[in-house]
Amino acid sequence: MTAKMTMAQAINSALRDAMTADESVVVFGEDVGPLGGVFRVTEGLTRDFGEDRCFDTPLAESGIVGMAAGMAMNGMRPVVEMQFDAFAYPAFEQIVSHVAKFGNRTRGKLRLPMVIRIPYAGGIGGVEHHCDSSEAYYAHTAGLTVVAPADNTDAYALLRAAIEWPDPVVYLEPKRHYFSNEEVDLAAADSTIGRAAVVRKGRDATLIAYGPSVPVALAAAEEAATEGRDLGVVDLRSIVPFDDDTVCEQVKHTGRAVVVAEAPGFASVASEIAARVTERCFHYLEAPVRRVTGFDIPYPAPKLEHFHLPDTARILDAVDELQWEEQL
Repeated sequence: MTAKMTMAQAINSALRDAMTADESVVVFGEDVGPLGGVFRVTEGLTRDFGEDRCFDTPLAESGIVGMAAGMAMNGMRPVVEMQFDAFAYPAFEQIVSHVAKFGNRTRGKLRLPMVIRIPYAGGIGGVEHHCDSSEAYYAHTAGLTVVAPADNTDAYALLRAAIEWPDPVVYLEPKRHYFSNEEVDLAAADSTIGRAAVVRKGRDATLIAYGPSVPVALAAAEEAATEGRDLGVVDLRSIVPFDDDTVCEQVKHTGRAVVVAEAPGFASVASEIAARVTERCFHYLEAPVRRVTGFDIPYPAPKLEHFHLPDTARILDAVDELQWEEQL
């Protein structure tokens, strides 16, 4: 079934379909009930499923995640919303100390099938605590699955898969794309967690991105094409688990790679990707793997964020450096 919808509507559809298919799925968080959430992602769920299935909570992120963990221990499949990325930090102790470790602590006897939805990253001109790129914290924490959809089809498919996943999933929603309209084929969507997608094949270099950085990478590839350069783009879709096979296959084909991400570059997911590619593709690389990331600063004020976020010019500069180094 193909339909045109925004990313917010695609996520809403995923929640709605999961709640219809499984009565153990419940949705809760700050203002997700009658209001439908800050971004209206949960609009209509309380009306259609009742306050027992979609409800508001106090403004206490640690309590929200702690309650979800308890519900998951007792046969429910909770989906919680953190409202904004930096609002999740008060819940971080619960996520790291308990949610991520419980399956290992019980030797797999008691697992926590729960989803933590986080409106994520920049591009909306949000003030402090309303825009951040926190994926490295979660990716570094063993026991968590971390996914980041880049388009509306994946937003639906990956959330359905995350809700059915037997262990806790951090689901990062690129908030700048909530209201982007796209054709979505729900029946054909790839719901495989841990599988990257080659969204553009190329000959000269491979751009590796995830979440909100994928459209930027695609725009850079389009601009490069007008200059006679052929760039491929890999959308990771899943940060943990990581699809080494798909990424390395593309890098081996082009011999050059640029990792694109909004988060600061130091000790980042981009750093891990660069290391993995270097280890696995060393003899195929024509130049060192480059990273185009946010700067190593606290997230800037709204009027300055466009200087901080990777753009096509910075990506193409990195590609130019790859080609220059090959000539040395």
